[in-house]
Amino acid sequence: MAEPYPPIEPYDRGMLDVGDGNLVYWEVCGNPRGKPALVVHGGPGSGCTERARRNFDPARYRTVLFDQRGCGRSTPHAADPATDMSVNTTAHLVADMERLRTHLGIDRWLLFGGSWGSTLILAYAEQHPARVSEIVIPGVTTTRRRETDWLYRGVGRFFPEQWQRFRDGVPAADRDGDLLTAYAALMADPDPAVRERAAARWCAWEDTVLSLEPHGAPDVYGGRPFAARQALVRICAHYFSRGAWLEEGALLRDAGRLAGIPGVLVHGRLDLSTPLDTAWELARAWPGAELTIIEDAGHKGSTATRDVVIGALDRFAGADGA
Repeated sequence: MAEPYPPIEPYDRGMLDVGDGNLVYWEVCGNPRGKPALVVHGGPGSGCTERARRNFDPARYRTVLFDQRGCGRSTPHAADPATDMSVNTTAHLVADMERLRTHLGIDRWLLFGGSWGSTLILAYAEQHPARVSEIVIPGVTTTRRRETDWLYRGVGRFFPEQWQRFRDGVPAADRDGDLLTAYAALMADPDPAVRERAAARWCAWEDTVLSLEPHGAPDVYGGRPFAARQALVRICAHYFSRGAWLEEGALLRDAGRLAGIPGVLVHGRLDLSTPLDTAWELARAWPGAELTIIEDAGHKGSTATRDVVIGALDRFAGADGA
């Protein structure tokens, strides 16, 4: 069994000016002369966590974490309805990652992250393949509209009562239309009570979809602090209502650009929120990717998920990627 590495504190951190009035928080842990790796968090809008640092051998990795625009310690924060979301898109985040790489003087880095982080990793790597040494993804998504339609509508067939409450969280005129756009509008409302009701309904639905999984906390979404929850829901609705500004299926279509980049994909068979078929499709389209299916895990992972992830990162630690 692969245990997480001991807790570690950053040896460097800062706020990177990425333009458009945005400052992106970043930190670096581990060995200053180690193999560079970037942690790309999920959500979108979840922010980076101390737990993510512990996947990497601190003696062998120079691990970079950052909070994507609008969340975590980055400013301005999306919990503030005055924050301009028009400059928070997938293209902006890809550019921020590249700006951070240059700022830190890194030539190539390993990319690690799952869920929404998977989408952002693929978007970055397909645009900048020469800057990526390896990729490790626990929980594959590509944010196709068919994937988000499943998560916020299709999977409701398993939880009809809870999905009805999610649907009823938007104005009656919008309930038979685009729920994600309706939630995005609610999260931009100047009335804090309107935003909080919408965020509570959204998080309750997200937690419901994960509720059948045998591992992990029951309130992954709803248990977040107020501002973090507000930012998460606002950013999620903003991205998902627009298909993350990606041409449908483009990340899978262009996976051939990843040829030569070793990849490890880890996905739980019990994942209802992001079903296994997307990981399967990506593994078939990406030359050199290996997919491990975890039988006892869903979106929240399990001990077996952690074992494969840390095993892959340990294996890549000795590869020449600096």
